[in-house]
Amino acid sequence: MNFELTSEQQMVRETFARFLEETCTGPQLRAAEQQGFDPALWQGLAELGAFGLRVPEEAGGLGLGTFDAMVVMEEAGRTLAAGPLAEAILAARLVGQLGGDAEPIVSGARVASLALHDLAARPRQFIAGGAVAELVVARRGDDVVLLEVPATARPAEPNLAGNALAEVDLTAAAATVLASGPEATARHAAVVEEWKLLQAAALAGLGRQALQMAAAYASERKQFGQLIGQFQAISHPLADCLCEVDGAKLLAWKAVREIADGSPDAAVNVSLAIWAAADAAGKAASQALQTFGGYGLTTEYDIYLYVLRAKAWPLVWGDPAGWLEEAGRRRYAGETASLPDVGDCPIEFDIGEEARAMIAEIDAFMTANVTPEMRARFHYSWEGHVPELHKKMAEAGLLFLSSPELGGRGVGPYARSAARGALERHGYSNPAAGVAEMVGLMIARTGSDELKRDVLSRIIAGEALASLGYSEPGAGSDVFAAQTRATPEGNAWRIDGTKMFTSGANIADYVLMLTRTNPDVPKHKGLTMFVVPLKSEGVTVQPVYTFQDERTNITFYDNVKIPDSWRLGEVDGGVRTMSAALELEHGGSFAKPMSHALHAAEDLCRTITAPDGAPLIATPRVQARLARALANIWIGELFEYRATWAAAEKKPNVGYGPMAKMHSSEKFLEDARDLLDLTAPLSLTKREGPAAMLNQCYRHAHGTRIYGGTSQVHRSMIAERVLGLPRTRG
Repeated sequence: MNFELTSEQQMVRETFARFLEETCTGPQLRAAEQQGFDPALWQGLAELGAFGLRVPEEAGGLGLGTFDAMVVMEEAGRTLAAGPLAEAILAARLVGQLGGDAEPIVSGARVASLALHDLAARPRQFIAGGAVAELVVARRGDDVVLLEVPATARPAEPNLAGNALAEVDLTAAAATVLASGPEATARHAAVVEEWKLLQAAALAGLGRQALQMAAAYASERKQFGQLIGQFQAISHPLADCLCEVDGAKLLAWKAVREIADGSPDAAVNVSLAIWAAADAAGKAASQALQTFGGYGLTTEYDIYLYVLRAKAWPLVWGDPAGWLEEAGRRRYAGETASLPDVGDCPIEFDIGEEARAMIAEIDAFMTANVTPEMRARFHYSWEGHVPELHKKMAEAGLLFLSSPELGGRGVGPYARSAARGALERHGYSNPAAGVAEMVGLMIARTGSDELKRDVLSRIIAGEALASLGYSEPGAGSDVFAAQTRATPEGNAWRIDGTKMFTSGANIADYVLMLTRTNPDVPKHKGLTMFVVPLKSEGVTVQPVYTFQDERTNITFYDNVKIPDSWRLGEVDGGVRTMSAALELEHGGSFAKPMSHALHAAEDLCRTITAPDGAPLIATPRVQARLARALANIWIGELFEYRATWAAAEKKPNVGYGPMAKMHSSEKFLEDARDLLDLTAPLSLTKREGPAAMLNQCYRHAHGTRIYGGTSQVHRSMIAERVLGLPRTRG
């Protein structure tokens, strides 16, 4: 797995970044806005080789891959480079591929653009940079032609972004046929698909830069005596937009990788990538402008330029909702597409042989050991815990895969993540095992010999479970505000207090307890961790039922006595002790339950009849909505992959984990709600099968925004770690 550029690509990025930052300054952008084009910028890009990036070497170009061009386009988007850059890159490629002379385009001597639609159907059409494009490469029925467009056929007119967009009368142009027939038109179709990817990269660069500008402003601007970046009303929407922008970028990366690998999902992914990028960039730029307040509306600040370009670049094709419909047709109606030869792609999502072997072993184990009775008990929560299966997994060495200290095999992060995904595909989420591993590691590293003998041995054998006693009724996500007291009594401790949301306490043997041992120091310094037997005198477990068919608990501790040997770590050192298991946090997403919701909706759409008598899934609007849910699943997977890769490769923690968790939980609820609407009223029932599953997913999704820290907490983490905004929490 790899999420990094090669050293050569990094050098290309830096080279273009330096040039564009020097050339696309605020005054230069405004000057270009007035005339729609910057000749000096265009010539400089040509000298750097921009227009020859995708031209085959035998035709005088650099012969680089699509991903290399996307690296350049991301920088062009970040700096708002004026002119039809993506179109010129691809026009030069197509001319070179078809045996024409690409040199005038590559050298910058002639400005070229690309017609995105067939001239036979649209003899007049809007062309990116059309007011200045002397050459246009287009499809005309069975021909691919190079058009010499006279100035009279491309009149400049005011437009949203002042970027030389023009509606061009292509019938007035002199046409040279470059090639004819299915192969030629397929090549033209392929460059249109590649245009979507290059534009997606540019829009991702634009969106991220707009957010960085807003974050910088919010880190300096004060209101009511505070930096406005400390207000969650400012920082949280920026964090949401950042996830949207990064998700679209990763989706475009995935599309290139899938084209290179010949994946059947590649064409779907291309359509979803450009749709997601157009949507994300537009939202990000507008939210960034909102951060500037009234100043953002003035032409003194550059942010308005980002708002206008975010809409202008993709809309030259037409309504972006058409890309969702296109993705739906490609996914559900068998529509095919001609895809480009993308060349080398350094980005890699392959999970590796160890992970594949782990998946195969999990599949075989579940097939051999899960009975229908067991499967009927499966649930995503603690309610789905099956003790006999849990013990069999321990005996098979499948319970604590990454933890040799717990008898595990020490498999790598990719294999561990793959194993978790395989279990979830079988419907067995098994949160009890995850908590048992966390508690087991803490005991192994900081526990007494007595704890290791009496507790850890049982956890390792799959004979005992532990739950987490962190949350309290008045503390919520702020675990460091714990008030449950641990008072020393000789060589023992007395524990008094209440813990809320102690999931699994009704079936667990122990609770990992965070207690207040020193009220006279800052709250995070006066905490101590204990393991408390839940069968101890003075412990009361009271059920709390949720509308998700999930039980949690409120647990009461009244004069509970435990020996000092059941303490973990130093007195008042509970925060350090908690860090012993943080390595298990690799930024999981909710992509798997999101997939369950989509598959259930797809099944229902195949059985529900539309008003025209056809299956509902044959309806274009339905296909589009299913495709949107698919995009969010893929983005969730990509965020999880990135977080896992960063942990495995020891990359800096820049908020990848919180982004994976927060974004996927929010999209899970958004999509579950929409899919429930789409398949109503059947989806309201709990009929066995897809209706019951979709119904459950809708209820489950609400909890995912709260588990493991609310979305609000994770938004703050993203804003601070990634955007550099000031701390929003006390």
